[in-house]
Amino acid sequence: MPVSFPPLATAVTGSGPALLLAHGATGSIAGNYAPVIPALATAHTVVAPDYPGSGATPPAGPLDLDTLTDAVVDAAVSRGHERFALLGFSLGTTVAVRAAVRHPERVRALVLTAGFARADAHLLGLLPGWRAAEPARVHPHIDLVPHLDTTADLPRIAVPTLVIAAARDSMVPPANSRLLADRIPGARYAETDTDHVAMAEDPRGWLAPVLTFLRQERI
Repeated sequence: MPVSFPPLATAVTGSGPALLLAHGATGSIAGNYAPVIPALATAHTVVAPDYPGSGATPPAGPLDLDTLTDAVVDAAVSRGHERFALLGFSLGTTVAVRAAVRHPERVRALVLTAGFARADAHLLGLLPGWRAAEPARVHPHIDLVPHLDTTADLPRIAVPTLVIAAARDSMVPPANSRLLADRIPGARYAETDTDHVAMAEDPRGWLAPVLTFLRQERI
């Protein structure tokens, strides 16, 4: 059975409208977002929680999407940020989508990078190798992935959304991002010429559409 867990270790930097970050499986805020946080924080308050088993957050598990989503949302709300844009990467895109449906009064906009609604055959095929290669503390992230399915959530999203695909993604093929953009009403679509972790591989290329989107949406 899924378990609840203590509040997530969370870094907060910058000032202005809140941006809440959701990182990828087996990753962390530092591992996924460190190259872009300074630029995001020039005009925003960046709220950056690590999942159980990542960064300074102790392991907990097994995980389920709703509990993880609520914990990520609480990382912002408990620090006084009642509404925020949510930037999700990989596994974090499922957290972001579920948050927009589960907490519509909180989420102002979404940016979904290298994401998926549910794991395709390619990603599922990678999981056995991940389980063998990654330390036990991150296994709850890996074990969660096959159970994720936010397909039914996508048409219910009612906030501005930017979907960014990594054109050379070796983990989550770009077709998954195109599906997100097709199914989310009014979603915008962009690509980076990178492998999976677009924010680390090409910070400027990723930031350009993100900052333009936030500015256009007055966030």
